[in-house]
Amino acid sequence: MPDSPISTSHTRTSPPDEHWVAYNTGQGGRAVRPLLRDALVTASRGTAIDIGCGAGVETRALLEAGWRVHAIDGAPGTAALLTRTIGGVHDRLTVDVRHYAELDSLPAADLVYAGYSLPYQPPESFDRVWNLLLASLRPGGVLAVNLFGERDEWAGTGGMTFLSEPAARALFTGLDIVSWQEEDADGPAYSGSKHWHVFDVIAVRAGATPRPHTR
Repeated sequence: MPDSPISTSHTRTSPPDEHWVAYNTGQGGRAVRPLLRDALVTASRGTAIDIGCGAGVETRALLEAGWRVHAIDGAPGTAALLTRTIGGVHDRLTVDVRHYAELDSLPAADLVYAGYSLPYQPPESFDRVWNLLLASLRPGGVLAVNLFGERDEWAGTGGMTFLSEPAARALFTGLDIVSWQEEDADGPAYSGSKHWHVFDVIAVRAGATPRPHTR
């Protein structure tokens, strides 16, 4: 489980930009998250999208593995932070500094990775961005995401999305689920600790474009 950007000592709302900047700045030295390591076993090298790239730890891992990466994050200073984490400018990296509300298209991709990022938006935005992810995924492409469940301690936080297991599984209609892991336990947060309820999912698009998600 990650050290989450929401402090447990304050009224919970989806974090503002300045909170993400402070959180991301301290993340450059951590290990690559297991979800990406597992996804790379399944994925064939090509173009990857890293949604909510933060400090760029997973972006760096993708570049080192030979991928072309489209890294997206809305936090100010993302481009400079990525340059620092990666160790310079990279010709296979495109940095896209946009918030979820500003995303209207995504490039075609062989891997879409969203590590602890998608839940930090309201449901109506989540649905729209999810459909963008599905539309971007090429045949044989891999989707690797962390989703927050309804038993998470923060469930009900404004500006965030929490899902029941049936609702989370419904998102992957038309995809082949390769790995489904559920975390339902206490763990560290940005300050203090919390109860996490997280679905860690890896799925593959095989054949036709998945049906768009609607509530």
